[in-house]
Amino acid sequence: MTRKFDVIAIGTGSAASTIASRCRDAGWQVAVVDSRPFGGTCALRGCDPKKVLVGAAEAVDWTRRMKGKGIQAAKLQIDWPELMRFKRSFTEPVPKRREEGFAKAGVAAFHGRARFVGPTAVQVGEEILEGRYVVIAAGEVPANLEIPGIEHLTTSDQFLELNELPRRILFIGGGYVAFEFAHIAACVGSQVTVLQRGPRPLALFDPDLVDQLVERTHELGIDVRLGTEAIGIEKSSAELNVQALASGQTSTFQAEMVVHAAGRVPEINDLNLDAVGIEWEERGVRVNEFLQSVSIPGVYAAGDAAASSGLPLAPVASYEGQIVAANLLKGNYQRPNYLGIPSVVFTIPPLAAVGLREREASEQNLKFRVKKDMTSTWYSSRRVAETYSGYKVLVEERTDRILGAHILGSEADEVINLFALAIRSGMRATDLKHMLFAYPTSGSNMARML
Repeated sequence: MTRKFDVIAIGTGSAASTIASRCRDAGWQVAVVDSRPFGGTCALRGCDPKKVLVGAAEAVDWTRRMKGKGIQAAKLQIDWPELMRFKRSFTEPVPKRREEGFAKAGVAAFHGRARFVGPTAVQVGEEILEGRYVVIAAGEVPANLEIPGIEHLTTSDQFLELNELPRRILFIGGGYVAFEFAHIAACVGSQVTVLQRGPRPLALFDPDLVDQLVERTHELGIDVRLGTEAIGIEKSSAELNVQALASGQTSTFQAEMVVHAAGRVPEINDLNLDAVGIEWEERGVRVNEFLQSVSIPGVYAAGDAAASSGLPLAPVASYEGQIVAANLLKGNYQRPNYLGIPSVVFTIPPLAAVGLREREASEQNLKFRVKKDMTSTWYSSRRVAETYSGYKVLVEERTDRILGAHILGSEADEVINLFALAIRSGMRATDLKHMLFAYPTSGSNMARML
């Protein structure tokens, strides 16, 4: 059976849902296709459920830091099964609610894996869907580690559904997932090890602040091994043995669970793209400045599935969805602007960044000044007993524009939004420095950072 649509969106996450909604509002016939429960990564398997767990870990860590400063909580602990029930109160309603929303709007929803059978046609089960346009917004999956024993790995999706947390957990990789989940697990009481192949984790963040965060991670009892590459996993009766290589020497680590935290890739390699001539690469579908496929004009891509310049973040996916929808409805006229998009690793404390790092600014031959400091003695840190905090801000000499801001510490995840607003709107550092902020707030620290 063949059904015709104006646009077919592959995925039901932030990008695809935005496109489906806007095109349907314009009167287009719209279809969405997803082989997973409707809702996408952020709502079901990423940002939102993760932040529920982070919130519990933050509450425990904050209370422990305040011991001897007016807070007594000798029996404080996280009840993991109860916390997971709370987490599911956010995630479990999403697929039904999303599907009902599609039905109410008149969007045709299909469950199954899409495969291209023509430049703008896909097969889902026994049905063929033909569109004037197809938008690929299928999200990401864990990258293939290509080591023996990968069948023993636990994915981040699975970690977020655990009914019990193992006593010993090992994370392979040193990015967002590894550090966020490691901090959560440590606050629950697990013994945690992180194996990072490179010399420094969290490559997208300021190296000086990353070093501070690694120290804080060690203080939480997490064993972070840098320059250590996992080369194999073996299962014994009671545990998993991870073989790792560091400085030419092989060693073995034992754990009850090994979590894949070594990166994710676009979930597009089984869409049959090559057969219909859709060009793609490791980062996703190759697109032009309008997020349109460079090889098939009727195909667009957004979010994690697009090889664009945007970071793989939910707000970026939603934003690219808006751009694609506008270009579908009115012809290619909107280009994404990725200036001033903040990113946060929700560790304890959080580490946040927006704009350029020092090396990037130097590589662009920009003339800039750097203001930086460790801020554990500042009031905002002392009042919550946070001993690891700091910042680095880059300001261009000629224009007084803020080029980049990097913050480690309590509420860094909120303060970074103020810097993002300043960068995206072109505010001068002098303007911000003379702002009158509510005090005492973490946002009021901005004046001292400039």
